[in-house]
Amino acid sequence: MTVTLPRVLSTLPRVRLSVPVLRNVRGHAAAVDPPSFRPPKPEDGAMRRDWTKREIQDIFDGPLMEIIFRAATVHRMHHDPSRIQLCTLMNIKTGGCTEDCKYCSQSSSYKTPTKASRLVDIEPVLAAARKAKENGSTRFCMGAAWRDLAGRKSGFEKILTMVKEVRGMGMEVCTTLGMLSPEQAKRLKEAGLSAYNHNLDTSREFYPEVITTRTYDDRISTIEAVRQAGISVCSGGILGLGEKDEDRVGLIHELSTLSEHPESFPVNTLVPIEGTPLEKNDPVSVQTVLRTIATARMVLPTTIIRLAAGRHTFSETEQAMAFMAGANAIFTGETMLTTPCSGWDQDKAMLSRWGLRGLRSFEDQEDISVPTTRSELDKATL
Repeated sequence: MTVTLPRVLSTLPRVRLSVPVLRNVRGHAAAVDPPSFRPPKPEDGAMRRDWTKREIQDIFDGPLMEIIFRAATVHRMHHDPSRIQLCTLMNIKTGGCTEDCKYCSQSSSYKTPTKASRLVDIEPVLAAARKAKENGSTRFCMGAAWRDLAGRKSGFEKILTMVKEVRGMGMEVCTTLGMLSPEQAKRLKEAGLSAYNHNLDTSREFYPEVITTRTYDDRISTIEAVRQAGISVCSGGILGLGEKDEDRVGLIHELSTLSEHPESFPVNTLVPIEGTPLEKNDPVSVQTVLRTIATARMVLPTTIIRLAAGRHTFSETEQAMAFMAGANAIFTGETMLTTPCSGWDQDKAMLSRWGLRGLRSFEDQEDISVPTTRSELDKATL
């Protein structure tokens, strides 16, 4: 007996397939709203200190292009989107640090290419600050590889002089010197310090996996001492330490619930250093960086978001996406502490191609109107 295909098919059970109806079909493609699409809301951009981790996680997990769009909208509520601040960071005391931060080449706990050195003299620091200003940087940052300032009386006096002199150049001045006491913070304020950098690095939960020589609350105490002294707080984190998305959310949540939002939020990506425990960590993806920046912009709307260490590993287009997502400061110059950094000329050319200009410092009275025509853009200077 010959069995034909139609006869076989006729004996099979009939199955009804539920096919969704696609609207607005044109040609071979259809536009379908993703189920988690969330257009900007009326409350976007509001200053809040009562964010929950669930709310922040919902933003972080949204469709990437949509959260960038929402973040860009919030960015324009509080910032001039055509401005990117150029910052320069100088290492004024390298290596020999007693902390055990697993990412850091300056820790005395690990054998790395970085060699310990003494605190730099005042004049070379001032020369570096003048050069940075000539190249368009409006914030000059000085970092010392110390756990704290205990027993460093003469070194601290020298740093206070550096702060006074750089501030006298009309630049914003930032330092990162480890943990501070309230009295030390007060003296830095009197010297003219604009901001103090003290990163939380990651979430409270993941922090013990990275650092054991000081606690999360030690860091919070320094931030509060800085705030009480009237100095702006610069505090952010590092992506690529081995953390998960919930740790990135936890970091943003921690900063959003402080007594005041930080003035700036540096977003660093790990630059693996030979000899450190994290030297073989995989690079963090640009999508993760963009999600972090966009989420931070939504949650910390008035904060300056600083695209910091590791920026040199991203393409110009990827950096432009970060600016769209809400980043509005970069570190530029010869080096960034012990890691590579894009140079001033390279960065100024990049900003010019995208119609962006350097953000003024607080004393700078230059015109901040946004160029609107091609000829105006060509004439714009950084």
